[in-house]
Parts: sequence; C-alpha cells; structure tokens
Amino acid sequence: MYICYIDESGTSERPGTSTHFVLAGFSIPISHWRNCDREISIVLGRYGLENEELHTAWLLRKYLEQTKIQGFEKLSWQDRRSAVERYRIGELLRLQKLPYPKPYRQAKKNYEKTKAYIHLTYGERVSVVRDVAELVAKWGHARLFAECIDKTHHDAFYAKRQIAEQAFEQVVSRFQQYLSNVSGNNPVFGLLIHDNNETVAKKHTELMRQFHQSGTLWTSVGNIIETPLFVDSRLTRMVQIADLCSYALRRYVENQEVDLFRLVFQRADRLGGRAVGVRHYAGHTCKCEICDAHRG
Repeated sequence: MYICYIDESGTSERPGTSTHFVLAGFSIPISHWRNCDREISIVLGRYGLENEELHTAWLLRKYLEQTKIQGFEKLSWQDRRSAVERYRIGELLRLQKLPYPKPYRQAKKNYEKTKAYIHLTYGERVSVVRDVAELVAKWGHARLFAECIDKTHHDAFYAKRQIAEQAFEQVVSRFQQYLSNVSGNNPVFGLLIHDNNETVAKKHTELMRQFHQSGTLWTSVGNIIETPLFVDSRLTRMVQIADLCSYALRRYVENQEVDLFRLVFQRADRLGGRAVGVRHYAGHTCKCEICDAHRG
C-alpha cells in the first residue's frame, strides 16, 4: 500500500499571481510512514519547530522587522521572539489608525502565518527547509509525481480540461502507472491524501469518481482506492513535504532556483532513464532540467 500526499503551489487562475501552477504528489509506502514522520520531526526539533507546521513559502519570506532589531542574531531564541512580537504589536496598532484597512489586514495575516518561525534568522529558516529537503532526497523508497503548467502555454480547448483539472489528472495517471509497475503478480494499491480546500475537495472528488468509472485520458485507474482524503496540512507532515516539493518545483520553473529543486527532483519517478513522474508543460522548445529529464 502506498500513500500519495498532494499539495499545490501557485494559482491555477489566469493570469493569477504566478506564471505557473504546480501540483505535486509525494508517495511513500505505508511501511515507511512512521520513520519518515519521525525523521522530519527530529530535523525540525533542532530549530525549535518540532510541534509546528513546515510551511515552506512562509518560512522562506524575509521578515523586515528582524532587520530593525539591533543585534537580533546574537539574541536567544526567546529574546528574539519577544522583540519581534513587541515590534509587531506596535506596527499593528499603527496600521489600525490608517483610514484604509488593507495594510492592517495584510500585516495581521502575515504575522499570523509566520509567528511560529520568528525566533529564527532568515539564514536559519533557509537551513530548516534545506535540511528537510536533503532528508527527502535520501528516501529511496519515495516517489515524486508532479505537473508544472506554464499558464501561457495552456489552452483549455485543446487540453480538454482547466489548468487545475489537467494537473490533477496527470498526477493521478502517473501515480496509477507507478502502482501498476510495482504490482507484479500481486496488485499494489494506493490512496491519495490532499491538503484540505473546500473548493478543491469538491472538484477533485468528482474527478476521481469519473476516473474510477472511465479512467483518465492515459490509463484506467484500478490501483488507487477511494476518492482523495482531505486533511489539515498543519497536522500532517507528509502533506507538508508535498508542499515543499511543489514550492521547489515552481521556484525552479519560474525563477530557475535550483538549490531545493535539485534535491527534491531526485525523487521524481523514473523509468528507463526518463523522469516520467514530473512534467513541465511549457512547449516543445523548453530546455529546462525537467524537460530534458522527462524526454530522456
């Protein structure tokens, strides 16, 4: 039995706030789940994050207030946290007095999403994510499936699906093919676990029911059981790993950032020398590492 944890990066709307939409599925055998979870917690524990969510995008933002606190890097974790919280309270009080509410609401959201990480410098937060990515790169039992869609190349008429639907169909198809390849004489089954989103949950549940009945465009679906289960990513380490992978892939295809990408891409499902598990949907002329590896 294999579990494939799914998360996304970027927006599927056009134009949206990103040039790409990435849906990533990170699969492990259930026999390895406990050890994987434990190993991640050990890494996070070194940074005081053993009970916190690993949310890559929020971790890797630069927190302006840290640069305004004198000698921040020399402070203890608790003193750093206290100093940042004092600064943020003062900033929220200042923003509350403005005649327009948007800056206050945005700052409040940013502070809420990053409050678990404010005791770490930017360099330490980069190290957190990299340490976890290096751990994932060593998991020979894990497989990465992903669709990275350049929205300027997507045509819903010819693709027959919207961007998010195409990405989901691709990830499901590749996971199904992997399960077929490892089955041998005895069927091996898989289950999808998705980061919770009410709108996505409804669409992907309906799509999965269609796939069970009539297959995807590329394959019948006989090894994936049930419709996806949707969970709170704050409570599930492996969905957080899918989040890290989708982030790393998108930052690569959009900005050519290779540091995290080359670590997580080691886990892309491969067959006959080709990285069949991950595709960059960007036209035939793309020369990126994903396209080169996918072509073989």
